[in-house]
Amino acid sequence: MVSAGGAAVRDGAAVAAASVAHVGIGEVFVIAGQSNSANHGEEKQVPKSGLVAAFDGKAWRLAEDPQPGASGNGGSFIPAFGDAMAARFGVPVGIVAAGAGGTSVREWLPKGARFPNPPTVMNNVVAAEGEWASKGGLFDRLAARIKPFGKGGIRAVLWHQGESDANQRDATRTLPGHLYSAYMEKLIGATRREAGWQIPWFVAQASYHTPDDPGSDDIRQAQAALWQSGVALQGPDTDALTGDLRDSGGQGVHFSAKGLRAHGAAWAQRVGDWLEAGRAAPPR
Repeated sequence: MVSAGGAAVRDGAAVAAASVAHVGIGEVFVIAGQSNSANHGEEKQVPKSGLVAAFDGKAWRLAEDPQPGASGNGGSFIPAFGDAMAARFGVPVGIVAAGAGGTSVREWLPKGARFPNPPTVMNNVVAAEGEWASKGGLFDRLAARIKPFGKGGIRAVLWHQGESDANQRDATRTLPGHLYSAYMEKLIGATRREAGWQIPWFVAQASYHTPDDPGSDDIRQAQAALWQSGVALQGPDTDALTGDLRDSGGQGVHFSAKGLRAHGAAWAQRVGDWLEAGRAAPPR
């Protein structure tokens, strides 16, 4: 809910006071993962409602692409998602973006967390006694984006990632599904401990690369296992968004302008149904 002064309110207590012109901040969502959670879409998007704001770590601004706090300089699904949520629930929407292009879940783990095989991109990992370990920078940044809102101050984390763990050209860099789900559970648990409360997490099914590599059953099953175990809530299946919904004439891994709008609508459907059904209690 939103107070007259533009403060986000949860259970009667202000959790983050801010406004952008006439826009207060109502429902707040943190969005993280890799490039399709960030600003790597084919065309920049703009919210049409005027009711969607983005937090840059210090202040709010209208959520025009590129979103502050996420990698890339292109488009995102965030304006479409925010517009759909604002229309459905009649409140302004605040977005806290944290996605980093090309990243594996391994790179998002807390500092020192180990794994047997490295990701394809090595920027956020180090060798560690025959294994590999996360440098912890992405985790620390995500925690720092969540903390200012306090207990109950965000509605949920929306996670869209998996492409960089699925079907890598160098098979030794591919992450087995059972490890994907284990590392996601570790990541989710660590963010909840850091924040001091049971933040709801939504996890999408995301493993698509190209029409010739439309997804990984192993990673998809690992993502679904997180919903089935109650660790996370079910996000949209974005592997199903193909054809002209992808960039480069349907040949790319990122979304076209049409695809970004479809992506935002898919997230709004999942998250909106959860809110309307009254299942907004944190998962166990």
